[in-house]
Amino acid sequence: MGRSTTRNTARRTARTLIAGAALAALLLPTATGPAEARTPVPAARPAAAFQHPGVLVGARQLAFVKGKLAAGAEPWTSALADLRASKYASPDWQPKPRATVECGSSSHPNNGCSDERDDSMAAYAHALLWTLTGDQRDADKAISLMDAWSGVIREHTNTNAPLQTGWSGNNWARAAELIRHSGAGWSTGSVDRFATMLRTVYVPLLTPGSPRKNGNWELIQTDALMGIAVFLDDHGLFDRATDLWRHRLPAYVYLSSDGDLPVPPPKAGIQGQSALVTYWNGQSTFVDGLSQETCRDFGHTGWGLEAAAQTAETARLQGLDLWGEGRERLLKALEFHTGYDNGASAPDWLCDGSLNTGLGPAVQLAYNEYHLREGLAMPQTEQYVAAHSPFGANYFIGWETLTHTDAP
Repeated sequence: MGRSTTRNTARRTARTLIAGAALAALLLPTATGPAEARTPVPAARPAAAFQHPGVLVGARQLAFVKGKLAAGAEPWTSALADLRASKYASPDWQPKPRATVECGSSSHPNNGCSDERDDSMAAYAHALLWTLTGDQRDADKAISLMDAWSGVIREHTNTNAPLQTGWSGNNWARAAELIRHSGAGWSTGSVDRFATMLRTVYVPLLTPGSPRKNGNWELIQTDALMGIAVFLDDHGLFDRATDLWRHRLPAYVYLSSDGDLPVPPPKAGIQGQSALVTYWNGQSTFVDGLSQETCRDFGHTGWGLEAAAQTAETARLQGLDLWGEGRERLLKALEFHTGYDNGASAPDWLCDGSLNTGLGPAVQLAYNEYHLREGLAMPQTEQYVAAHSPFGANYFIGWETLTHTDAP
């Protein structure tokens, strides 16, 4: 390429120093918000300027984790090793972009669905490694993955298209946010092309939500939409994501204050006891913390709860306290489900006495917020975290033991 090794080394060193300075200079806002109410409060925008990096992880968190890693502290050191050992962190990872990603029910057919999800997760893995270790090779790999897809993809099709855009859109937004705001060397032209991809290929399938689907769909879409809104500096999209979250969470997690029946899902036309019981997978007895998908399986329930938590964490970085608004629902939902994951027997009234447990890596964010930041008791969730961490990657969830244990 005509560049000397000395110049190349100097360039990489300069980028690393710029990244460290940029991350250290950015401070995350803290805010408190209204208590949760069944009737959503009007959408509140963040400060006039978005905070960057500010999609799921922010500058203070990254500086905190880097300090822990420098000290060889646990569980961060083991969690970083877990990230490095992941297939997604391979330096030999090669992208597989395509113009049309076709995803049917349960990803059948799977024409590019797994490839897109995996490439987007690999981009996030390398972006995390770059921001935490300063290795330019990871920055370059993340950039190459994002550039490959932004230059090719044009649409998502078939029945799972909205959910696919949510899964992949989450990972893309997080990777892009870290790379763009860390001095990684992503060119302005490439950033603009990637932003156009998000706005034209992803946003149109995310903004309507999925009111008649199981609730994890719309919560995952909401999570992706908020992350993309921050990356694009788009207040209108941020407001839309906030509105979706405020309407969907009360329809996903039951509280006795809702009345005898759960809150109907917004704009779904599902009303009355019979329709709601069917929508709640046959469950007719409702208790605090029960989810709309509890009697389906805990895996999808975990996705829904985690998507709600990830949205709240991005909102927190932007000065909006969705954590406070969703506190009672999320706290009780995590304690309810981890109790059964920890070995409690299901009573006969719950899902006919048979549960398909296994929340997966879906508890770290809420545990960090409510127990480690706020000091609230979460004994069942604490037991679950101790038994299952460090948490790795799953569809749109990635290495949150590393990024969020004790995170400020």
